[in-house]
Amino acid sequence: MIVKICGMRDADNIRAVERLGIDWMGFIFFSGSPRYVGEELSYIPSGVKRVGVFVNELPERVKAIASKNRLQIIQLHGSESPDYCHSLRTSGFIVVKAFGMESEKPFPAGLVEQYEGSCDYYLFDTGTKQHGGSGKKFSWEMLTTYSGETPFLLSGGITPDDVEAVKTFAHPQFYGVDLNSGFETAAAIKDIFTLRRFMAQLRS
Repeated sequence: MIVKICGMRDADNIRAVERLGIDWMGFIFFSGSPRYVGEELSYIPSGVKRVGVFVNELPERVKAIASKNRLQIIQLHGSESPDYCHSLRTSGFIVVKAFGMESEKPFPAGLVEQYEGSCDYYLFDTGTKQHGGSGKKFSWEMLTTYSGETPFLLSGGITPDDVEAVKTFAHPQFYGVDLNSGFETAAAIKDIFTLRRFMAQLRS
């Protein structure tokens, strides 16, 4: 299972999280986020896959920031089109498209299907006007109707108390989790002890 820690910024905290043996680390290049990392990372980790999170950004700027920070994965949280995703993918990036889920509504199958073949992964997050980062969960039950072939990561309000729910969640395309605010002591600062314990329980 892929474990992605997102919303990183502080160099010492990045180093500490990197040593936990996670798979992906996310950096938010959207200025509207309280976890905005700026244009350039204070420390570029080498022991993880580096993910850049963008929202409706010009492709040229995405590529420039990716080159500067040696990003391997581009995660898109806006209204980027399938063609936009495909273009970044053909440029050599792993592409993750995020979709906001609303528990009171059915799974948006028609929208998600449009991106089949244009992305490497989907990320199903809690729907919010702030483009992610709500700290709230959506009902994972709604994902039972997802029948596409693109693997996905779960996101949105996952906390240390959810480790058993993550371990028992079953879907043929469920490939990992995206952890953020539920493991923080302050915005963009992750609690290393809590993460270490969660990782041990998840992988036991």
